[in-house]
Amino acid sequence: MEIYCSKNDLVNSVNIASKAVPTRTTMTILECILITVSNGKITLTSNDTEIGIETELKGDIKENGIVAINAKPFSDVVRKLPEGIVHIKSGSDNIVNIHCEKLKFSIAGKDGNEFPYLEDVEKNDFITISQFTLKEVINQTIFSIAQNDNNKVMTGELFDINENRLRVISLDGHRISIRNIELRQSYPSMKVIIPGKTLNEISKILSGKIENVVNIYFTNTNAVFEFDNTVVVSRLIEGEYFDVDKMISNEYATNIKIDKKELADCIDRATLLVKENDKKPVIISITNDELELKINSPIGAMDETISIEKDGSDLMIGFNPRFLLDALRVIEDEKIEIYFMNSKAPCYIKDDNNRYNYMILPINFNTVG
Repeated sequence: MEIYCSKNDLVNSVNIASKAVPTRTTMTILECILITVSNGKITLTSNDTEIGIETELKGDIKENGIVAINAKPFSDVVRKLPEGIVHIKSGSDNIVNIHCEKLKFSIAGKDGNEFPYLEDVEKNDFITISQFTLKEVINQTIFSIAQNDNNKVMTGELFDINENRLRVISLDGHRISIRNIELRQSYPSMKVIIPGKTLNEISKILSGKIENVVNIYFTNTNAVFEFDNTVVVSRLIEGEYFDVDKMISNEYATNIKIDKKELADCIDRATLLVKENDKKPVIISITNDELELKINSPIGAMDETISIEKDGSDLMIGFNPRFLLDALRVIEDEKIEIYFMNSKAPCYIKDDNNRYNYMILPINFNTVG
């Protein structure tokens, strides 16, 4: 195998491929990135058996071939190369020689034929969505997935497709995030659960340009994301997702309109008095045209008021401040509406156009003075 490519193109392709290299594995071949040169293309492939990535590298081909190279040293080396054209060559001994300007590296590779290729997926059922929208919807929901796999379903997000509507849902037992997207055309109804790990990595790779699109193909066991010169294949999570509609209520006793940035800044200041793993709630008191936010911790206390528009009853309720901030930080509206029933029921941050709905469970608290 022998190729020439620019350092910048190589760094970009290696960064993309590295996202599916496992951090821990008993199969040393999976610690590698596979370089394949054939059919006039240079492709870099990685595979941790749950998610696989194949991305095309621009370059000049001098000789076809295949080699697997350990991703960590390869990635470290290409990042440190000087700017310019990179010459990569390997032979039957699988030694990968990397030349750039006056610099030469040699890295021991492995037989590329031992590398597990990505699963070949039939491309029948699919949707098309802009990269901007997909990146946005992932970032606006991914924080609500469960961080442990006690319930595997909660570590993924539900993609619920119904004609020209896509609803993306995540939950972790303490909150629910829902984003509703209007697609450019209608598709057959589908419901799939995509691992949060996959969506996290895809979000990092996407350019986010509104004019660029992603085709997402679905089978019973896999989802395939195709965009730019990259293909991501991911196993779906098996199981029945929660009936979120039964968890959501449209009834409320108190509704407020508030400046989102002002509320987020206020909560952010309150977290200065909370240790990272402390579950101390912020206490919100709603009366007349004011929202008062208090926190009282071993570090200190804070009390701040914000002007609001209120409809309904007065209320005092406690929340995990991080859960509130996670939702507020991804909402783009300057003014938001929050709906409450009582001090023991969830609050809902949602808009009139049904674009988003964030449900957050309260925390029991002792009244603070």
